[in-house]
Amino acid sequence: MSSPGEPEVLKLAEIPVPGLPGPSYLRVRLHAAGINPIDTKLRANGTYYPDRPSPVLGCDGAGVVDAIGGGVARFRPGDEVYFFQGGIGGEQGNYAQYVTVHEDYAAAKPAKLSFIEAAAVPLVLITAWEALYDRAELRAGQRILIHAAAGGVGHVAVQLARNVGAQVAATVSGEQKAAFVRSLGADQLIDYTRQDFVQAMLGWSDGEGVDVSFDTVGGLTFCRSFAATRVYGRIVTILQTSCDADALKTARLRNQSIIYELMLAPQFLGMHEARCAQCRILERGAQLIDQGSLSVTVSRVLPLAEAAEAHRLIEAGHTSGKIVLSIE
Repeated sequence: MSSPGEPEVLKLAEIPVPGLPGPSYLRVRLHAAGINPIDTKLRANGTYYPDRPSPVLGCDGAGVVDAIGGGVARFRPGDEVYFFQGGIGGEQGNYAQYVTVHEDYAAAKPAKLSFIEAAAVPLVLITAWEALYDRAELRAGQRILIHAAAGGVGHVAVQLARNVGAQVAATVSGEQKAAFVRSLGADQLIDYTRQDFVQAMLGWSDGEGVDVSFDTVGGLTFCRSFAATRVYGRIVTILQTSCDADALKTARLRNQSIIYELMLAPQFLGMHEARCAQCRILERGAQLIDQGSLSVTVSRVLPLAEAAEAHRLIEAGHTSGKIVLSIE
């Protein structure tokens, strides 16, 4: 990325193969890199480290261990791994052929998945897992509303909610996305282009509202979710938000909890134990995937050289599942 701007600032270039920065690091020969909306925002607005030139974006990666430091105990060369690492402007990201990662932040790739599929998993799995299980403390029998349920984070959240025994309502646009989310186990589908999701949720919950609303959209959708959520309910959002006084008054009168989830915070803040906990989510996720209890849908695969086009597709919206770069 030469500078903040439009997708054209992403350029294919030769950079040195990274050396191991310490004895606990792996070097991974990448086979695929996941594309996430955060990538497009960092490209457009600048990274978390604006003083560092020409960063390599991409937080999600999957590949084969190429070399290990002398202190590595968990992996050997040839092992297949996946991980969330770099891509926010500090450490090198995964739009590349090689990357280094601390062994504590890498997990064994799910056996059932190809590298392409595995690279689509880390950010969306960790985000949905932390939002539903750690922040909202979602439990069996509770009602949850998941916005943009056909998207990357949304379609994983639907499955995690069903796995814990919650009743799931989901907002989508169009019958194709509705069918996709229904196949994942959603109980109630709301086409937000034709239905008022607040009234739909009040009708579904006998006028009380849902126990948890999970916002992956922001803006007015986030603000109106207070009215769709019960007294003492929880609204979890993955976006920076602002609402007018009337919306916030609704949340206050209902004693609701407004909770933020930013899964890349541990990386930015240098929180080693929190990043280890995120790796354990990847390990548990791999078990669920291999058991057939969780899946991640890849809607489009592009070669590394077309990273700019991948960004254009995400910014155009309306994609289901994930977009992934294939790295030859």
